[in-house]
Amino acid sequence: MNVLSGQLLDWVDERLHVRPLIEMARHKAVPVHRGSVFYYAGGVCLFLFILQVASGILLLMYYRVGADSSYESVRYISAKVSFGWLIRSVHSWGANIMIFFVLTHMFSVFLMKAFRNPRELTWMSGCVLLGLSMAFGFSGYLLPWNELAFFATKVGTDIIGQVPLVGHWMLKIVRGGDEVTGATLSRFFGLHVAVLPALLSVTIGLHLTFVQIQGMAEVREAKKTMPFFPNFFLRDAMLWLVVLNAVAILSVFFPWELGKKAEALSSAPAGIKPEWYFLSQYQFLKLLPPRILLIPGELWGIMVLGTTGGLLFLTPFWEKALPEERKEIVVRLLGWGGLAVLLAMTLWGYLS
Repeated sequence: MNVLSGQLLDWVDERLHVRPLIEMARHKAVPVHRGSVFYYAGGVCLFLFILQVASGILLLMYYRVGADSSYESVRYISAKVSFGWLIRSVHSWGANIMIFFVLTHMFSVFLMKAFRNPRELTWMSGCVLLGLSMAFGFSGYLLPWNELAFFATKVGTDIIGQVPLVGHWMLKIVRGGDEVTGATLSRFFGLHVAVLPALLSVTIGLHLTFVQIQGMAEVREAKKTMPFFPNFFLRDAMLWLVVLNAVAILSVFFPWELGKKAEALSSAPAGIKPEWYFLSQYQFLKLLPPRILLIPGELWGIMVLGTTGGLLFLTPFWEKALPEERKEIVVRLLGWGGLAVLLAMTLWGYLS
């Protein structure tokens, strides 16, 4: 058996030169410290993305895009296709849990200061992955063409129209016109099943390449390491199974509801809100007055949110410019303070 496996490895190595990768995996080590548990969050994000692709392909076999067919095809999947309701719930719950783990991963990387030299590109590619993941959730939300998704998309895209100079032009590009119609649905479908998966796959590839080349960031209290393979890999795989079970339990006992079909001429349902990962931004925009210094409040909100996102993306550079004695306190204050504000605004938006 060993001879056969050795010959097979020689055959593959002759064509793909995999031995250097195997040697790298054998010698790669993972720092062990009290924050090591957060190292597993990145692997869970990758696993959930694979789960999204697999469940999305299955749904795509029956889904038909169009204002007259999307809702009916999703209803057919949920009611007639064997286990269709389960696959749809797995896809929906998986998307939400994936964004949760991406946020958890970003938060842990920030607090461990793993964005510092030489990991600037790793951090920046991670920020891009967070943005693409949220865009994934937003574009997929409309595809069932139900009442809640229709009006939530209308409110969400209205914000784009507030951008100075190019807002109206960007709004027409996103919607395919002035209003949310079947053209909007077609564009969101294209983004969700083609453009965003391609961008996310490429960015994940780059991100993983950076991580493999630079290794996992170490912290001061890390006094020992564990081998990446098989020790860390098997622990990561076990967590994947735990997450898969969590997604399955949520899908079985709390299946994703379809609701009513979207009607453009009907009034928006009371208490309409975006998904939880947009609730904090939504609540922040709600708190702003109509005008501040003669400038629309929503425009101020867009500038604040855009500036926050830009500063997050450029964290390795402005943190490096801080005085050495203040770096630790500033990172901790912004990390924990930002998390507290995010949770408070999300909870406020949910309860309001």
